[in-house]
Amino acid sequence: MVNAAAHSAAVGSDDGNDPYTIIVSDLVALIGHVRASLRLIEAAIAREALLAEQDAANNVVVLDDVTPRYVAASGALKACDAGLDTALGRLLDSEAPARTLN
Repeated sequence: MVNAAAHSAAVGSDDGNDPYTIIVSDLVALIGHVRASLRLIEAAIAREALLAEQDAANNVVVLDDVTPRYVAASGALKACDAGLDTALGRLLDSEAPARTLN
């Protein structure tokens, strides 16, 4: 995966209105949001698993299992994260040589 934080430091910040800088900045922020959502979903899945274990120990049956929805959302976010990483990597690879010549 592309290390978004490292690449954001590598992008020149001389011109705050530079479309390249704005796009890279937005992608880095979006990747951060997607990864934060993934962490929240993983925590929710772990919490659900713990509650299911406790309910099983107490002989309580839970009919509303939201874990499959979390798993589906997690899969979609992981695909999104991979796509965003690819987009950022290609953007940085295509622009880096031109920026070093200036």
